[in-house]
Order: sequence, then C-alpha cells, then structure tokens
Amino acid sequence: MESTNQTSPHALAAVVTGACGGIGRGVAERLAQDGWRLIVTDLDAAKAQALAAELPGDGHRGLACDVASETSVAQLFDMISMDYGQADGLVTAAGILRLGEGGARTPLAEMEVGDFDDHLAVNARGTFLCIRAYLRQWQDQARPTRGRIVTFGSVAAQLGGYRSSASYIASKGAVMALTKAAAREAAPLGVTVNGVAPGLIDAPMLRLSLAPGQEKAAAEAIPLGRIGTPEDVAAAISYLMSEGGGYMTGGMLDINGGYRMQ
Repeated sequence: MESTNQTSPHALAAVVTGACGGIGRGVAERLAQDGWRLIVTDLDAAKAQALAAELPGDGHRGLACDVASETSVAQLFDMISMDYGQADGLVTAAGILRLGEGGARTPLAEMEVGDFDDHLAVNARGTFLCIRAYLRQWQDQARPTRGRIVTFGSVAAQLGGYRSSASYIASKGAVMALTKAAAREAAPLGVTVNGVAPGLIDAPMLRLSLAPGQEKAAAEAIPLGRIGTPEDVAAAISYLMSEGGGYMTGGMLDINGGYRMQ
C-alpha cells in the first residue's frame, strides 16, 4: 500500500507495542499513513521487522520487546534514545486475553493465581513500564511539540465483562486508572495521555471468546448493528495522536458502536 503522506527524516517518531496483533497492526498502518515514523514491537522480532517493511512511508523499524519485562522495555527505550533522541508518541497496544477451554470465561472462584498475575504483568505492568520509560526521556528535555501517549482500556473493564475473565477485566481497569494518573503527571511536560476502550472488535482476541456463527447475535446486541474493525480503533487513536487532539488528556474514548453508553 502506498501512502500519499510519505514520512520524512524529520517526521515525528512513535512507538506502537503489540503492533503485529489485529488492532495493533491497524493502528500502525494508520499512523504510518498519517506521517509518523514508527518503531513497531512484538515478541517476535522477525514479525515486527516484516511489518515495518510493509508500512507506508519510510523510516520505520521493527524490534522485539516483551512489555512485561523491565529489562526489555529499558533496552527498547535506550535504543530509541540513541537513534531518535526520544519518542514523540507511544501507543501501548500490547495485551493478552486468556480464557478457559472452548473460550469460556474462567469463574473467579476457579481462577489460578498465575492467570491473574499474567494478565496484570502484560496488560497493566507492561503499560506502566512503557509510560515510565517514555516520560523519563522527556523529564530533562524541552517541551515536546506533540507529546502523545495512548493506552488500551476495554469495554470489559467498564461493564464487568461478559466474555472476558476477571483477571483481564482487572488488568484493563488498572490501565484505565493509570491513564488518568499519568495524564496529570505528564501535563507539565506538554504530553497528553489518553486511552481507548474498544468494544467488540473483529480481531483475533475477539475470536478467542466468540464461537463461529455467533457474529450475527453479537452484532445485534450493538446499537450500530455491527462488530467494530481495527480501523475504527485506529481512527480514534489517529485523532488522539494528532495536533487536533492536543487539548484532550486523561480521557477514554469508547469505540464500541454504542454497546456501552455513559
């Protein structure tokens, strides 16, 4: 795919974690079209490198990163400091959802501690580690021209979830609270911190809990009458990362087709 808005050596640089997932890839493609130079990450370096090569524009880079690892995140941002000076934007799309056999929600009373800890480690601690590393790069810098952080909450955390497990819900609830705390601390640096709370999005994570043939019933439960797409989420993130999103911070955009209204 060829972009009409090619990146340049002076384009703003952004990190997208979990960029090889369904939604993460959609976000990376949209931001590349918007003119960002991207550092896309995945647990698998080869996958990240392949994605970087496929994105519209130039100057993109694919790297391995385990967001649950303090060492791995530190190495990622050390590289960014050396090669880019600092990242102008950060999208923390990396996340996991583990369910029981057949995609069933594991009852809280039967949940293993390891399952709870794994969700918190990747979804919540991973978001914390990346935000912390990003903000550390800006502490001794002049105010950025467009400092942006976007996190991933979930409609499951807002509703208590129907398909997602309690451990996933708790981890996303932590991310949503962390987003507000980070927004207050980042504001003096000129950095906005917002989140998106996707509903039912047609991506691999949804397929873990939605059996074949259930798509029609799921869509009928949504006021807009359809399951969302990664492009729907990416469009919202594009706004939050843009100059036009510069007066919004500490917010959470609901990308759910009206599934949950507040």
